[in-house]
Amino acid sequence: MTTLLITGGAGFIGTNFVRFVRRVRPGWHLINLDLLTYAGNPENLADLAGDPRYTFVQGDIADWPTVSSLFAAHPIRRVVHLAAETHVDRSILDPGVFVRTNVVGTFNLLEAARQAWKDLPEDAGCRFLHVSTDEVYGSLGSEDPPCSESSPYAPSSPYSASKAAADWLARSYFKTYGFPVLITNCSNNYGPYQFPEKLIPFALCQALEGKPVPIYGAGGNIRDWLYVEDHCAALLEVLERGRLGETYNIGANQQRTNLELVRLLLQILAEMRPDLGNRQSLITFVPDRPGHDWRYALNTQKIADTLGWRPRVTLEEGLKRTVAWYLEHQDWLERVRTGEYRRFLETQYGQAVVQEKEPACGGG
Repeated sequence: MTTLLITGGAGFIGTNFVRFVRRVRPGWHLINLDLLTYAGNPENLADLAGDPRYTFVQGDIADWPTVSSLFAAHPIRRVVHLAAETHVDRSILDPGVFVRTNVVGTFNLLEAARQAWKDLPEDAGCRFLHVSTDEVYGSLGSEDPPCSESSPYAPSSPYSASKAAADWLARSYFKTYGFPVLITNCSNNYGPYQFPEKLIPFALCQALEGKPVPIYGAGGNIRDWLYVEDHCAALLEVLERGRLGETYNIGANQQRTNLELVRLLLQILAEMRPDLGNRQSLITFVPDRPGHDWRYALNTQKIADTLGWRPRVTLEEGLKRTVAWYLEHQDWLERVRTGEYRRFLETQYGQAVVQEKEPACGGG
């Protein structure tokens, strides 16, 4: 039986990846290591409790005894490292947390796996997939070509700088020790279970409650939007068939400005909930954040040519699936939006954004 360690498996991408692998590789034993910070939610995977092929461990990847003990207790041969602090705004407010989790935590995992695997035969099938972001490449101009795997790094925020450091640490383990590492850099993910501080679920929550939908600057910043299940399929392809030591970009080639994205999202919401009326008037422009990158875009030819992976879900279809999921899980939304989350919103956007909701706008 393959034993796979997934870090951050109670977060957004992690939850979807656990569910995806559980469905397509039902014989694998999945170990989910998650600290359960504000964005990690054990409720996401509560239905797997009692499954002998699923083990949940609450723990911190930045704590060496926790990480090393897992490799001592289980025959882990594969790792998908998703655990990370990921929100740029939070990294500006508290960068130290990002360095601790994203750099120190990644080191602990690499070193624990290296020590556990160093005497195993080559046919043991050990593989370590480090999941990173397109933000390490820095900002592009509107006409610049998409970044390839050989593009130079130019991170702009404490978040992207911490991920860039982790990427280079992972690369160093391959070059120095011959450690079986793989790296992926993905574009913006969206879909079910995403914590509502990120743009799509945040805008949706605000619109459902009749609150302002804040957009930085004039809304012209451009991102590529990847549906999370497409990302999960790509991660499994790289884990199983990627060439060790290589990096693979994962994107959807679905670039939109933030304003275009939010307008499309609100249009889909209006189609699904006509009783709410037109919510476009809720869009509110707020001062831009420091160091806001203009555009991200990835060249994904390598993963298409070598592994045959291509995204299947269009942006419009993915947004429809996402809106439908959140409309069906508004009780989940209420439970994850804690006082800590509301304090963050107030700090970042001001009191007007967290005003009391309009009761008639919920439900459904």
